[in-house]
Amino acid sequence: MSDTHAHWPRAGRRHRRSLAIAFGFILGFMVIEWVAGALTGSLALISDAGHMATDALGLGMALAAVLAADRAETSGGRTFGLYRWEILAALANAGLLLLVGGYVLVEAVRRIQEPTEVMVGPMLLVAVGGLLVNVLAWRLLRSGAEESINVKGAYYEVVADLIGSIGVIAAALITMTTGWRYADPLFAALIGLFIVPRAWHLGRQALRILTQAAPPDLDIDAMRSDLLAVDGVGDVHDLHVWTLTSEMDVATVHLMTAGDVDVHPVLDRARSLLRDHYGIDHATLQVEPETHLGCSDVTW
Repeated sequence: MSDTHAHWPRAGRRHRRSLAIAFGFILGFMVIEWVAGALTGSLALISDAGHMATDALGLGMALAAVLAADRAETSGGRTFGLYRWEILAALANAGLLLLVGGYVLVEAVRRIQEPTEVMVGPMLLVAVGGLLVNVLAWRLLRSGAEESINVKGAYYEVVADLIGSIGVIAAALITMTTGWRYADPLFAALIGLFIVPRAWHLGRQALRILTQAAPPDLDIDAMRSDLLAVDGVGDVHDLHVWTLTSEMDVATVHLMTAGDVDVHPVLDRARSLLRDHYGIDHATLQVEPETHLGCSDVTW
């Protein structure tokens, strides 16, 4: 088996410049929104600022994970390098989003019970600025989100914050035209309700990878049958498939052959099958003659 580690895709690395630019814009405007939210008394603006803070932290962790993975070496016992850092960053992003969404929902309920006055003009001005910043970040991260779960985590946050900015603008316009003081906490609650399920989905996806479950779109039984159908293979066992990080599925499997079978064509055909039909470039295949004993002792 050739070493395909050097050829694994590094989707996050390809988009590190976009991550860095988005991080700078989000971080800068987050400060503006926090100050404006405190001065205007707008919960919707404060919630959007809080979400933008998680955007900044999430983007910062995503960028750090990309840089760490880019410079990772396999020495020091890290035989897979630091590729899992981006999954850990995505999980942290999900946790932060859940915290922000929960805070916004609790605070929105309190404000609905006790409405407060809001300075609508400055609130609207800052919300429009936040919308423009989020549109820029959205465009920067859109392509990377299709390739990397780490970038996807940052992208989800930016999308949620973009919608949140639209909600803040709507709340400001309603309050400005009607004087209805419930618009601000109601739109803040909607932002929270938008954040929570997306954070939950991202967290479940990251946990699935960290627990080394098989990719959700992979049919293990079909893979086993296809390997068993490879010419020369008489039995397939100890088949394991898991995701190391974005676009990096790996597999290990034992293939049993008759004693007089040439193992080299068997390896080539099995490896081509996994690569061409299942997108698995890195697979460890152990070929055993049918007379070999001992593998049945493995029970996990």
